[in-house]
Amino acid sequence: MSTTKIPHGNDKVTVELTVKELMALTGVRFHDNHSVEISARKKLNEVLEGTYEIGQRGDAPIPYQLLS
Repeated sequence: MSTTKIPHGNDKVTVELTVKELMALTGVRFHDNHSVEISARKKLNEVLEGTYEIGQRGDAPIPYQLLS
């Protein structure tokens, strides 16, 4: 079994989705409107990137200019 460590992996995040977007993520197909699934995935990716960036900023080294 692989033990991959993900910083802040157990933290909770909130994503605001429409009912259609949620349904699209569960596998329901909207043949006439594929943008529903695309929109939902973009929202998830934005939250994931934002969460990851916040975690990385805390571990980032202090810029040299700020030390003096």
